[in-house]
Amino acid sequence: MTEHATRYTPPAGTPALVQLKGIAKNFPGVIANENVDLEVMPGEIHALLGENGAGKSTLMNILTGIYRPDAGEIIIDGYAQEFSTPAQAIASGIGMVHQHFKLVQAFTVAENIHLGWAETPRRASVQVLEQRTAALVSKFNLQIRPGARVSDLSIGEQQRVEILRVLARQARVLILDEPTAVLTPAEARELFKALREFVAAGNAVIFISHKLDEVLEISDRISILRGGRKVATEVAAECNPRMLAKLMVGRDIVLADMRARPADAAPISDRPVLALENISALDDNGSEALHDVSISVRAGEIVGIAGVAGNGQRELSQVLTGMRPVASGRILIEGQPANRSDAAAFAENGIGHIPEDRLHSGLAPALSISVNAVMREYARPPVSSHGSYRPAAATALAKEIAAAADVAIPDFAMPIRNLSGGNQQRLVARREMRIAKKVLIAAYPSRGLDVGAINTMLRYIVELRDAGAGIILISEELEELLNLSDRIAVLYEGKIVGIVENDKADLDEIGLLMGGRAPVREFA
Repeated sequence: MTEHATRYTPPAGTPALVQLKGIAKNFPGVIANENVDLEVMPGEIHALLGENGAGKSTLMNILTGIYRPDAGEIIIDGYAQEFSTPAQAIASGIGMVHQHFKLVQAFTVAENIHLGWAETPRRASVQVLEQRTAALVSKFNLQIRPGARVSDLSIGEQQRVEILRVLARQARVLILDEPTAVLTPAEARELFKALREFVAAGNAVIFISHKLDEVLEISDRISILRGGRKVATEVAAECNPRMLAKLMVGRDIVLADMRARPADAAPISDRPVLALENISALDDNGSEALHDVSISVRAGEIVGIAGVAGNGQRELSQVLTGMRPVASGRILIEGQPANRSDAAAFAENGIGHIPEDRLHSGLAPALSISVNAVMREYARPPVSSHGSYRPAAATALAKEIAAAADVAIPDFAMPIRNLSGGNQQRLVARREMRIAKKVLIAAYPSRGLDVGAINTMLRYIVELRDAGAGIILISEELEELLNLSDRIAVLYEGKIVGIVENDKADLDEIGLLMGGRAPVREFA
């Protein structure tokens, strides 16, 4: 159980803030929720765990009025409620930060935070809105520029805006879906402090995360879904990570040392297979996003990139894959200069890319699963023959990729946006690994995945390394980087501020570098 500075104890007989009874929801060919009960008390941080596709998002979408249940009751403060719209749920004090964001891309951060908020001044100037937003940024320690346009923000920065929107409204029940994915450990501690203060006032938090250690740190009770059904609710103080993982997936999860190389693994090459030399690049606004970056990866090794979202990771991954031109410096592929920024040419050179925003950068959401699975091989046999697209061959290849990704798909013709985020991620990863003959650029490949799927994803990457590809792994999960990487480079404000050999890595020092709170230095 989490220790709170001022623990809220509800008076005897106080009803649950949220009670879900017998909730059921079906989609064509899929049972998303079946007879789910959940009770969240005032003053409680209640974690919700489950594999991707276990029904967590569907259950929360029902609670927040996005979906209507096929069966069951929603009870708030002891009174039955029916939510037909998210506005009705918000009016009842229920707010959620979703995994896929609900921001207006053309608006600024300040405009998004104040949009639809009852406390927004009627005739506020831009300056007033930005000042109010700056106060929220300071209060919750979630750094973001109030005047920045959302469309220009990284995926991590957008998540911070969503968190600020909901925290600003002081919802009585706050639902957070993977809220710490883009925070340093220090920032996560600040968020946890805010959550504890929030529930100390008699409110409640439903905390969805795949990070078992943080779930155990922050939560009072933990409910686990598996296959759309609730399998347990446990007191956090009586749980451990292995127990929770087994409840989630129905079997023991064994996390092996990913750095260990089998005897038949390809050796690490003497020369880099991909290198950046003194690269500078601009962001979409014309400001410098990368400054004098030099980094290389050899065949058969994994180079980790640590850093808080918004410090140039998106631009770095785009430069490495030919999607963004460089302002200065040069890119070398197997020692030869890449003369132009051309994503297709980089792919033809055997460079694959798992982007940070899979839904918008890695997929065409409205197109079919088959088309999305084969799009990197669209012009090649067997998908195309003599310039003609072969739908049956495309579906056959899509099924092969889905099987390799361990994704069960009822209908390959349905839009890929209908899949869970975790299944989308695994399909993108397997698709990109097929073309990554030389290098894979993997940006947050395990973001949003459950513990079992993370283990599977990381094994995919290790298999590719052992086959002789170089891997550049961009992640904010320091333990993930330490478990996989041969070297770790820290990116802060578009600069490499340290390169650490894994056997000399210091977790706290890397964390400080990520937050810009240590002097710039090079490590031996």
